[in-house]
Amino acid sequence: MKVILAVVGKLKLPHLVAAEDDYRKRLRAYCTLTVHEAADEAGLVAALPAGAHLYAFDERGDAITSHAFAHDILGHEQLHGGGAPVAFAIGGPDGHGDAVRARARKLIAFGRLTIAHRLVRILALEQLYRGFTILRGEPYHRE
Repeated sequence: MKVILAVVGKLKLPHLVAAEDDYRKRLRAYCTLTVHEAADEAGLVAALPAGAHLYAFDERGDAITSHAFAHDILGHEQLHGGGAPVAFAIGGPDGHGDAVRARARKLIAFGRLTIAHRLVRILALEQLYRGFTILRGEPYHRE
């Protein structure tokens, strides 16, 4: 499965770069991951492959469980996505604009809290890893 994490901005803080590197290494066993950093939302949209199935992390989205993320998004894409790349978008400090929201198949929120976009990037990678381990029945996720 080809997964794209499309983000506005660059990670600069060493501890966040290290956290991202850790999850990128973990995810190698489950998918082909590309992280695309864009200067702005227009660059983010332009970098998405035309046929990519887009999901956006957005404060206006639905708060879903890790199981729903695993089965309803990752599992569904594996079984029914037709091999299309699956893209997850993270906006900048002001979130997403209408172009991304309109194109996205689903908007996903990490709850009602406001979370810095650079931290959402790490949370998204962790949830991708958690989701793939759930699908494989591996012990990472605990009930």
